[in-house]
Amino acid sequence: MPPGPKEHPMQCFIKRNKKNSTFYLYLSLTQTFMDKGKFLLAARRVRRGAHTEYIITLDADDLSQGSNAYVGKLRSDFVGTKFTIYDSHPPFTGAKASSSRTSRRFTSKQISPQVPAGNFEIGHVSYKFNLLKSRGPRRMFCRLQCPPSEESTKGEESSQPLSVVLRNKAPRWHEHLQCWCLNFHGRVTVASVKNFQLVAAPDPCQVSGVGDDETVLLQFGKAGDDMFTMDYRQPLSAFQAFAICLTSFGTKFACE
Repeated sequence: MPPGPKEHPMQCFIKRNKKNSTFYLYLSLTQTFMDKGKFLLAARRVRRGAHTEYIITLDADDLSQGSNAYVGKLRSDFVGTKFTIYDSHPPFTGAKASSSRTSRRFTSKQISPQVPAGNFEIGHVSYKFNLLKSRGPRRMFCRLQCPPSEESTKGEESSQPLSVVLRNKAPRWHEHLQCWCLNFHGRVTVASVKNFQLVAAPDPCQVSGVGDDETVLLQFGKAGDDMFTMDYRQPLSAFQAFAICLTSFGTKFACE
């Protein structure tokens, strides 16, 4: 849940299991794609009527919303172009839950047992319709409540979350390859419409110092049939970065 480092991105990877619609996030321990990594989070895609949800937990084997390891979820609209990210604990003092999950309190060591279970909205991700079928990556827009950094909370009992707005970085036309390209610095090896990089977007209400329009705060891309890299940095947490990347899975006919 803490924000990632400021100077250098935290390098992770996601493994997908198509058979049971599950996704596993690992922290990279080496620079190679053969790295087994350290398990961080897992997600399971489920249908809820006309909507799709991704249940996110700290347990690779217990992927239910009733689990003590439940940390949040991602919910899409029926088209699959707009998503809401929910955290299982309040992002700030006095936050009201969108829905009550269960009366049971958490017992996981990673989460305070004093925090009641619930679902608190902390972000929205949307994809812009591409009705003209213009070339390039999907166009994304994110508005998030991010956890404050350690520097901002020193000497304070509590801090309000940062309001952050992100957009996908525009690709550049490569004359030799005759295609739109983004520089993933070797972290992405397979061309895919799912690949993206997010940078800070201009917003009059945004806290200064979050980033500029060149610093990549989150990048996600394909490195194999069911292997994807995910690199994130401050102000995003691993949970938020993972949730945003999960929105990229699935076909979006009107956006590509």
